[in-house]
Amino acid sequence: MGLPKSPRVIALANQKGGVGKTTTAINLGTALAAIGEEALIVDLDPQGNASTGMGIDRRSRSASTYDLLIGTASLDDVAVPTAVPRVSVAPSTLDLLGVELEIATQRDRTYRLRNALFGGSENSSRVRNYTYVLVDCPPSLNLLTINAMAAAHSILVPLQCEFFALEGLSQLLQTVDQVKRSLNPELSIHGIVLTMFDTRNNLSGQVVADVRAHMGDKVYETIIPRNVRVSEAPSHGKPVLLYDFKSTGSQAYLKLAAEIIQRERLLKAA
Repeated sequence: MGLPKSPRVIALANQKGGVGKTTTAINLGTALAAIGEEALIVDLDPQGNASTGMGIDRRSRSASTYDLLIGTASLDDVAVPTAVPRVSVAPSTLDLLGVELEIATQRDRTYRLRNALFGGSENSSRVRNYTYVLVDCPPSLNLLTINAMAAAHSILVPLQCEFFALEGLSQLLQTVDQVKRSLNPELSIHGIVLTMFDTRNNLSGQVVADVRAHMGDKVYETIIPRNVRVSEAPSHGKPVLLYDFKSTGSQAYLKLAAEIIQRERLLKAA
C-alpha cells in the first residue's frame, strides 16, 4: 500500500537526545499553523514532552498513541485540539514504554502507525483534516521510530550545533535507507535543521560549515538559535510562538516552516 499524497507525514528523528527534536516538532507545527496549514503532532516518545509542551495535561490523556498502536483506539479517539488554532496533538503516555513487547510478535508490527493513520476508512477520513502530520520520535532507533519512518513521506533531522553533531548521523541515514528498501520506498530525507546555534561560540560556526560540507543542500538554510525564550516556553505549556512571538527563536521557526513548504512545492513540481 502506497502512502496517500496528503497529508504530508514528516518524522522528526535523531537517536541522540537533547538535540531539539521535540522543541522543533511543537514549534514547527505551530509555525505551519500560523501560515495557514492544519497540523497534527503525533507524540511517539514515552516521555510525552511534545504533549506537555503543547499544554496537554498528563491527567487528561485518556487515550494516547499507545492505544493507537495497539489498536484499541482510533485517531478520532486520540487526537485532541490544543490552545493553538489549527494544531492538534495525539498525546503520549508512559504506556508506550511497553508497546514494543506487546506488538513484537505481530506481523504488522512495523506498520502500526501507518495503519492507524491511513489503514481504515474512519482513520483515513480523519487524517485528511490535516495538511501536515509531524511525528516526534523517541531518541533511539527502536520499533517506535521504525513505525514513524514506515508511515512517513520524509524525515526531518534536528542536529545540535555541537562538537559531536555528525556522530551517529551515518547510523540514522543507514536506518532510513534500510526502511526505504524494506518497508517504505517513498521515504526520503526532507532536510537537516541545525539547532541551538550560539553566535558567541566559534565552534557553532565550524559545525555549520562541516555539516553543510557533508550534507550539501539537504541542510536547511534556516538555523535555529540558542534562545532563552525557546527554553522557557515548554514550562508554560506553550510553543515559543505563543510564549514570545517576537523572539529570535519564534522567527526562526516561522522561516523554517516557510522553507519546508517551499521544498514541498518543489517536490510536487518535480
